[in-house]
Formats: sequence, structure tokens, C-alpha cells
Amino acid sequence: MSAYDRKQEEVRRLLDGPHPAVPVDLAPRAAERGRRVLARRRVLHAALWTLLVVGIAVGLVLAALWWPSAEPLDTTPGIGDW
Repeated sequence: MSAYDRKQEEVRRLLDGPHPAVPVDLAPRAAERGRRVLARRRVLHAALWTLLVVGIAVGLVLAALWWPSAEPLDTTPGIGDW
């Protein structure tokens, strides 16, 4: 008997035997847990998107503040001025 046949025979015995009892409230508990997981995921995604938008806004403000201004120089360089 090969390993594949042995595993197949073991699965057949498990399926032919008595099935375990399923709790009556399994479906409502699973649905509630699914709702909690989705709610947490939504909150996490909203927080991450907010953090990303705030980071981009801060980056733009800092870039605008630190960008060199276009003020004219006190002296302009010339070729024959020396």
C-alpha cells in the first residue's frame, strides 16, 4: 500500500465516522467576528490614508518654505566688470 493510498484510506475512515457536533451559535459568532475584522481593517486603512495625506501636505509646505526664493542678487556678475 502506497503512502497516497494510506492517506486516502485514513480520510475515508474519518469521513465515515461520527461527525463532530457544531455549536448552534457558530454562524452568528463567525459573522460578528467578520464584522469586527472588517471594521478594524476600515479604521486602519482610513488612518493610513490620513497619515499619507498629512505627510504629503507637510512635505509640500516644507518644500514651499525651504525653496530658494527668486530675490534678485545685490550685484550682477559681468564679464568686463573687473
